[in-house]
Amino acid sequence: MAEAGHLALTRRAFFTSAGVLGAGAGAVLVGAAPARARGRRWRDVPEPEIHGTDDWGARQPTSPVALAGNDPDKIIVHHTAFANTADSGTSGSYPVAREIQDLHMDTNGWIDSGQHFTVSRSGVVMEGRHRSLERLRAGSDMVVAAHTVGQNTQSIGIENNGTYTSVAPPQELYTSLVDLCAYVCGQYGLSPQEIYGHRDFNATECPGDRLYAMLPQLRGDVAARM
Repeated sequence: MAEAGHLALTRRAFFTSAGVLGAGAGAVLVGAAPARARGRRWRDVPEPEIHGTDDWGARQPTSPVALAGNDPDKIIVHHTAFANTADSGTSGSYPVAREIQDLHMDTNGWIDSGQHFTVSRSGVVMEGRHRSLERLRAGSDMVVAAHTVGQNTQSIGIENNGTYTSVAPPQELYTSLVDLCAYVCGQYGLSPQEIYGHRDFNATECPGDRLYAMLPQLRGDVAARM
């Protein structure tokens, strides 16, 4: 099955709901950060610890990943809709990245993981699709992904492990998400206002009601971090 930017039906709500194609974005909440022109660099933001695909034992893509030929203009936040179980440290977090990749490649028929980055419940940040970290560190161009229909050549997709419909993410996850978003914004010259949820673009419950309601706080915290 060719990559279409949506997720195949599985037992997990996230992958089920993401497969429904939505035509338009929902209302976008405005964060506390002042608007800045795209392409303008913020002050340098330290790179958080990001574990590459080699670290967590990723399979090789079935074909070379493509570059979009442009910088991203936004970040899109997701949740995996996996059970909210402990994934402490790298020993518990790496299997989550492998499970996502296996699902995307073996069930969805994609070439690789669909998202650019993954944050575990214990706050471990991992590269998703190959070469995403390379391009982020360079601060130019981006890998074509498969996390949000209509946005895969212009947005950085971040998966957050767990289900955040009725509970908030752990503080460790949220802190790492702030650090990662701040670094992405700094490297690509994005305003924190350009942080959205998956449901803003597709008909899906992702990233869960509780995490989605935290996006204004996330934008403000990312702006403060920068």
